[in-house]
Amino acid sequence: MIGRVPISGSKNAVLPILAACLLTDEECRLKNVPRLEDVSTMKLLLEGMGVQIRWLDPQQLQVSAARLARSEVLAGMASKMRASFLLIGPMLARRGEARVPKPGGDDIGMRRVEQHLHGLRLMGAHVELVDGEYIARADRLKGATIHLDMPTVTGTENLMMAAATADGITTIHNAAREPHVVDLAMFLGKMGAQINGIGTDVLQIEGIAELSGATHRVIPDNIEAGTYAFAIAATGGEAVLEDLQTADLRAVMLKLREAGVEVEDQTHSLWVQGNNRLQPVDVTTWPHPGFPTDLQAPFVSLMTQAHGKCVISEAVFENRFQHVLELRKLGAEIYVEGRSAMVSGPSKLHGASVSVPDIRSGAALVVAALCAAGTTTLDNVYHLDRGYQDIVAKLEHLGAHISRVGDHAGDVDLSRVVGD
Repeated sequence: MIGRVPISGSKNAVLPILAACLLTDEECRLKNVPRLEDVSTMKLLLEGMGVQIRWLDPQQLQVSAARLARSEVLAGMASKMRASFLLIGPMLARRGEARVPKPGGDDIGMRRVEQHLHGLRLMGAHVELVDGEYIARADRLKGATIHLDMPTVTGTENLMMAAATADGITTIHNAAREPHVVDLAMFLGKMGAQINGIGTDVLQIEGIAELSGATHRVIPDNIEAGTYAFAIAATGGEAVLEDLQTADLRAVMLKLREAGVEVEDQTHSLWVQGNNRLQPVDVTTWPHPGFPTDLQAPFVSLMTQAHGKCVISEAVFENRFQHVLELRKLGAEIYVEGRSAMVSGPSKLHGASVSVPDIRSGAALVVAALCAAGTTTLDNVYHLDRGYQDIVAKLEHLGAHISRVGDHAGDVDLSRVVGD
């Protein structure tokens, strides 16, 4: 794999930013928006609530929530992704009421919403679960001091949006610090929100009566960038990842260098060159600035090509090794015990038919398939389309032999990847 590949806007950033557009009746414009299935789902959810959204060009959205027709989120679409729960905070702040189904999305473990609800209740909301739907009401949200028992990303985002127009000051302790949380805070700041401590684990938000519209460029997707970096390293390739923020990839660059991969940080681009004798590297996922849980699965695939054994531990979600069973079908030597995977390499991977269980597992299977001898067929690649814009075209541009081969069983696509 040789060449240059541009990194798209961040999926994890644009979804809460779209939710934040509910906080104002003025127009918002979002640039560098990735064309993903999850973005399409969020767009449909918002349109179902009366929000007007249209594409101004392939990467720019115009959003107007001047007229909100309803305060409930459609259950059918909400079940497709967990990010639908991000609507409860801004809806409660804007309308004083929100009805949101229990969140769906990838089955990667217990992603509790109790911390969201605890924080909203401290701010004066009444929240109850009725027939699988959370119903929240508040005459007016009030500032509060909130201590999160763990740095939940969506919980921090929900509470930050709710606090932006609440009466008084809200302080969130043990707040998440991920790049997409920071990007949401920056967008809210452009809308007029008063937020201190951005990028730290203590956020202080002084509520104001109204927020205004804003124009914002979504940050590059550090998870997409990390995935392509692992694919290049695993195949012994050389490529430049363009249009990214390398500061968001420090943990990734550290582990790549430990594995013997050459990496050059060029601030807004990253040069990556693999080698034919990768070293095994132990990894434990951790909230930012630790190693991202979203990159654990593709890193496992990279380690199947390392010379030796390593242990990869998942400290964020307890059910995030669903890719392992599928990787074994390709010949990977991986043993899972509890929340750790023991990987032995280098494995001589071979083509097979595999199924994609979730977004990041799909990325892991693509990385492994690029290393495998023969042809690998992936079904259920809808998950990849949820999180990776133009993945086939981008990998083809780097020299990979990958193609879509049509529809199968209704909505299930097939993709073929030919490894070396």
